Amino acid sequence: MTKFISWNVNGLRAAIKHGFLQVFNEMDADFFCIQETKLAPGQLDLDLPDYHQYWNYAEKKGYSGTAIFAKQPPLSVQYGINVPEFDHEGLTQAGLELLGSNN
Repeated sequence: MTKFISWNVNGLRAAIKHGFLQVFNEMDADFFCIQETKLAPGQLDLDLPDYHQYWNYAEKKGYSGTAIFAKQPPLSVQYGINVPEFDHEGLTQAGLELLGSNN
């Protein structure tokens, strides 16, 4: 069974100080999606060797942002929903993977 986790962390740096990485590792999800990372590019480097990382940052520093951590790389990743007034906030991203394919 594939395990998906979604979590609004309300600031990833603060969540890490409060045990985020321990919970992350204990949950052992195939896909781990987080919202409200509140990070700028290059502000945090997570060492998660079993996961591919996909980040979407807001233009405004310290505001919103999302991340997807996936054990298997998705076939594609879409950043945003092609609506500029929402996309600049880094609120949406989707990882798409073909599961159970014999091809």
